[in-house]
This record gives sequence, C-alpha cells and structure tokens, in this order.
Amino acid sequence: MSNTVGLGLPDAPPPTLAPRRKTRQLMVGDVGVGSDYPVSVQSMTTTRTHDVNATLQQIAQLTATGCDIVRVACPKTVDADALPAIAKKSPIPVIADIHFQPKYIFAAIDAGCAAVRVNPGNIREFDGRVKEVAKAAGDAGVPIRIGVNAGSLDKRLLEKYGKATPEALVESAIWEAGLFEEYGFGDIAISVKHNDPVVMVEAYRQLAAKTDYPLHLGVTEAGPAFQGTIKSSVAFGWLLGSGIGDTIRVSLSADPVEEIKVGDQILQSLNLRQRGLEIVSCPSCGRAQVDVYTLAEEVTAGMEGLDIPLRVAVMGCVVNGPGEARDADLGVASGNGKGQIFVKGEVIKTVPESKIVETLLEEAQRLAEDMDPDELAAAQNNGAGPSVRVTG
Repeated sequence: MSNTVGLGLPDAPPPTLAPRRKTRQLMVGDVGVGSDYPVSVQSMTTTRTHDVNATLQQIAQLTATGCDIVRVACPKTVDADALPAIAKKSPIPVIADIHFQPKYIFAAIDAGCAAVRVNPGNIREFDGRVKEVAKAAGDAGVPIRIGVNAGSLDKRLLEKYGKATPEALVESAIWEAGLFEEYGFGDIAISVKHNDPVVMVEAYRQLAAKTDYPLHLGVTEAGPAFQGTIKSSVAFGWLLGSGIGDTIRVSLSADPVEEIKVGDQILQSLNLRQRGLEIVSCPSCGRAQVDVYTLAEEVTAGMEGLDIPLRVAVMGCVVNGPGEARDADLGVASGNGKGQIFVKGEVIKTVPESKIVETLLEEAQRLAEDMDPDELAAAQNNGAGPSVRVTG
C-alpha cells in the first residue's frame, strides 16, 4: 500500500454554474485560449517597457503569482525596440498593447510577441491598415485581440449611439473582426470593456450571442484595489458563471500582482481553476472562545508559500467548528482556551490555544511531504494558488 496522502481532489470535475460557451481556439504562445482550454489569467506590466530588466523582473513576479499571459505597453519606438528581448526572455507569453501608431503592430509581430492587442478606436486610420495587419499576423501565426474600450470608442459609433452603450461596443468589435475575416484572418479574440460592470456584462452577453470568438473579460478602469475587486468579481462572476469568458484581467489601481491574486480567486470560487491552499475561517461572533482573528492571520502567514491544494479550517466555536474542521484536510475547532486538531476528518490531538498555530503548521508540512508527487504536480500545473475564505 502507498504511504502517500491523497489531495482530496474529486474523481469527477467539480460542478460549474453553466457549460463553457463554445468558441474557436487560439494559441497565445503555449497558452491555449478558447473553450477547449482553462480560463487564463492576464495582467499588464506597469514598468516602462523600454526598461527591459525592470519589465522582465515584474513579469517574473507575475509568473510566480500565477499569471498565464502578460501584456506590455508599446507607446514609443524605444518600447518597440525592447520587445524582441522581452518576448524572448519572458517565461510566459507576451502580448504587445498597441494604441495610436499602427507601425508598432508590425514591430510587435516581427519581435516575436505571442499576440497583439489593437484598439481600433484610437489607432490612426486603422481600418485602412487591416489588410496589412492581417497578412503580417497570418504569416507569423500571431493572434490579434480586438480591444474595444468605452473610453476610446470610434467617433462614428459615438455619434450614432450618443455614448458607449453595449450595442456600440459590440458593433465596433464585430465590424473590426469582419474586416479581418474579409482578408482571411480569423485568429481573433475580442474584448469590449466598460467601467460600469452592468454595461460591460450586457456588452459581453450580446457579443457572445453573435460570435464564436474567444472573449477576454475586463472591467476597464475598475478603480483602487477594493472597489476594483468588487466590480470585477461581480461582472466576472455573472459572465463566467454563465459560461462566457476565456481569459480575464482584473484591472486594479494597485500592484499588478494583486490583479493575479484576485483573478485566481475568482476562478477558484467558480470551480474554473483547481483550488490551492485555502484557509477557511469563521468571522467570529459572541460565541467565540478564542481569538479567531489572530489565529487565522498567523496560520495564513505561516503557510505563505506552501503551494499545495490543501483546505485548512480555523474555527472558533462549537457551533460550526467541528463540522468545518472535520470536512477540511486539516483543521482546528477551538473553545475554552484549547483546540481539537483534525486531519482528514479525524481528531488527532487536543492542544492549548498557545500551541494551535504551531501544531497546524507542523501538520500542514507533514501532509505536504506525504502528498503523492504526481497528483501534487498536476494540481500545481492546473493553476492552484492560495486563498482565504471566511465562513460562519
């Protein structure tokens, strides 16, 4: 018999709210985008792209956090000149983000970028250059993301609709995609971003009903970390829960690493990404007989960097505590200054409150060491990441 510890992964895929919408499939570097592939998480560097070392360092940080695809800005010639080195050395696929100057589209393709994002609303005479772009991208096998944005919508559509309505965003995207298709190019993903989650959701709903292109989800200019997280979670939850969306970016006025953490959590919450280390803790109440806040914080901090699919329950009273702890891989049900430690549903010991954190960390490490290497690798390759969930 094997001495390894199973990860508690389900025999069948976990339930989702709706089947994925069927799309055509793209390859962005070595990352598949479309309904045949897992939903991927993107971010965008905040460095000056021409500072190659700083940009690659930030990409490395994003990669370590779980980023699948990264986008870099290319507003100047010095940025375009830096693209070959960045595309070659980046550990994940690089998308060049192009505005205003169509010449940078060709520079990005020549540089070996995995894809190019174009903003038709603000690229000079873009429609007249589509034939050239389609040929260059087609010859190089580089997908194009048509990124329609409420803040830079084509003036013709603003005049027609009066503002950036869902219908205006969708019409812009379909028009531009149609131009590419006229020249035999169909390796296209689309985004129709708006800062209002309700408008954004409706735009993607309409677009999903009219096309089979993979869709990149985003609430543009979502705001600071807290506000942006709420907006993106609401919008992505509705769309991904309906089967719409193939790649996402959580746009935050914060360190881009935080965008990856939020995006990863959204996917895990919807069972679209394998869970990683998950801390389940109660919000505390008048029944709690231990300091749950401190316990949860110390356990979370102590398990930082433990990259394994493990659910750890930190509970503070006798109402939900034993049940939650028993259902977790590892847990504690606390009360009267002591805690019962559960491993795989069984009480293994009772320790004083002062020893709870130490004991949980020891047991977590033991479980990690005993895990089956092949199963652990499969879970990690599926994008598992740390999370904290409050229950009660």
